[in-house]
Amino acid sequence: MERLQKVLAHAGVASRRHCEELIAQGKVQVNGQVVREQGIKVDPLKDKIVVNGQQVRLEQHVYLLLYKPTGVITSVTDPRGRRVVIDLLKGIKERVYPVGRLDYDTSGLLLLTNDGELANRLAHPSYEIDKVYRAWVKGIPSQDKVSKLATGIRLEDGMTSPGQSKLLKTESSSQRALVELTIHEGRNRQVRRMCEAIGHPVLTLERIRLGFLTLDGLKPGEFRKLTHEEVESLKRGLVQKKRSPRSKH
Repeated sequence: MERLQKVLAHAGVASRRHCEELIAQGKVQVNGQVVREQGIKVDPLKDKIVVNGQQVRLEQHVYLLLYKPTGVITSVTDPRGRRVVIDLLKGIKERVYPVGRLDYDTSGLLLLTNDGELANRLAHPSYEIDKVYRAWVKGIPSQDKVSKLATGIRLEDGMTSPGQSKLLKTESSSQRALVELTIHEGRNRQVRRMCEAIGHPVLTLERIRLGFLTLDGLKPGEFRKLTHEEVESLKRGLVQKKRSPRSKH
């Protein structure tokens, strides 16, 4: 027996907090009865649970690590018929969803899962999961500019949180440089906007690491299932890293 809001979150309905709101609003039924009581326990394998008129189908949790190529949309479907990341998951029957997003023209590590609770935690900046990117940028940035990427850049939606940055390589002949940037937030096109702000727009961008997970052994378009040990390490890391949200800079 598990708490109803936990079962809903695990089924990918929404975050646990949003599931609690759905229960309070009378939008959840258990075995035909509307439930408004928080903390009620249910048997996810036996009880019939309905949210907004739709029965919740409980699936075994699946955790996938995809090497997203460029030219693919981080979405489950696309109204314009363009290729989406789900199209790359051959042989996966469970309904999984991307954790966060990578832009159409960005490649790299993307997690997909049907574990709604874990997905929401991984995507929330308060857990401070390292997201490591490598970007080829136009021009050769000074060390001062590279350092600013780490200390914080003022964007139109506010100051970026502190991270890490380093200049890995420069090519004077082609006037470009390879920069590695570690951030914890997930704002829309954040890395590209940060590099634009220091006067060195991104030419190519790839996410190479998320927490301790890397792209080792994968080629663009390939994916693998996370091991049980990796999933448990992720969950332990989230518990250890959780702290109250930082004050705004």
